[in-house]
Amino acid sequence: MTSPTLPGAPYFSRRDGQLFVEEMALSALAAQHGTPLFVYSKAAMLGALAPYQRAFAGRDAQVHYAMKANSSLGVLQVFAQAGCGFDIVSGGELRRVLAAGAPASKVIFSGVGKTRDEMRFALQEGIACFNVESEAELDVLSEVALSCGKVAPVSIRINPNVDPQTHPYISTGLKGNKFGIAHDETLSCYLHAASLPGLQVVGIDFHIGSQITSTGPYLDALDKMLDLVQAIEAAGVPIHHLDFGGGLGIDYNGDTPPAADALWALLLARLDARGFGARRLMIEPGRSLVGNAGVCLSEVLYLKPGEQKNFCIIDAAMNDLPRPAMYQAFHQILPLALRTAASTVYDVVGPVCESGDWIGRDRALAVQAGDHVAVMSAGAYCMSMASNYNTRGRAAEVLVDGDQAHIIRERETAQDQMRAERLL
Repeated sequence: MTSPTLPGAPYFSRRDGQLFVEEMALSALAAQHGTPLFVYSKAAMLGALAPYQRAFAGRDAQVHYAMKANSSLGVLQVFAQAGCGFDIVSGGELRRVLAAGAPASKVIFSGVGKTRDEMRFALQEGIACFNVESEAELDVLSEVALSCGKVAPVSIRINPNVDPQTHPYISTGLKGNKFGIAHDETLSCYLHAASLPGLQVVGIDFHIGSQITSTGPYLDALDKMLDLVQAIEAAGVPIHHLDFGGGLGIDYNGDTPPAADALWALLLARLDARGFGARRLMIEPGRSLVGNAGVCLSEVLYLKPGEQKNFCIIDAAMNDLPRPAMYQAFHQILPLALRTAASTVYDVVGPVCESGDWIGRDRALAVQAGDHVAVMSAGAYCMSMASNYNTRGRAAEVLVDGDQAHIIRERETAQDQMRAERLL
């Protein structure tokens, strides 16, 4: 029977004490492929996408997966085949989109620091839009476009100064953040963009943060954006699409974000009420599509009792799962097989030589050395942020579809890491 509090349910479930993903026991995957191991559920990804698609039925709308959340090719392929476009923040991410078989014409290029080479490559490939974040970037993009004999389609990202009520490192829509154009500078920026020969204004964009769990910030930002659209169009610059970014949170540990279709019912009602319901709409969800679709499997190496803390040392570390060290983030940590023994409270830590290498604090676990655990909600901002610190190879990745498991990334070796290096 599926636990109602299990992250990723019903795609992740307990059956006779064993943790399953779809129709496969996670313990069997750990035994076959080794650990650390990222395991993703295809059904969970498509299940998370479905509420967005339902919400936009009958609308002129496009979902662009924000691939910084998880840019593995197999994951991109799932969303490309489901009809998604992509939101990228680097030239490398564009190359990944193309390698996954998706067209550049469904790509939006965001980010505050695009280089001339990245702009040129994106123009040559024919991306849908650049989300521009400064007036200086407008000037450079126009210059690059003219040098390529192109006209760059642009949307300007506004900074609506709305508090998303999330961790400060993943808040992006406040005055003190580096992202977007200040609200009171937006009109002059649009007039400047419209005057540049290498640019075509096509839209407006906002993205206020990540792991947002309430509707209020979205509604506040929407109203501010629509006020700006009215002012911009009154000045003679038409806006063809409205881009709402992403940022919807997931349930890591009892978090209660609104369902995607419920959130969008509110936003669409506000759009309709203000006369903008027929505009082309774009959104850029990332975490909400993949966060609870993935887990990281790890082996318990040692149990180390201490005077103040007991430590459960596992073979996954901060280089595999950086969110706890970076954001003090919470991930549920569950044994793959339940034991009848009494639990002990542990700090769950990895082997990396840093005191910041912790995965979970004060967790009650009934485990022994050699057991396996699942770090839940690990589909977003884990593998995409993984590193080789301590010359640790990045983990293998498996995508599960029903009762089939597909390796979408081989485990990285030391030779893989050193192949571009040279001795003197």
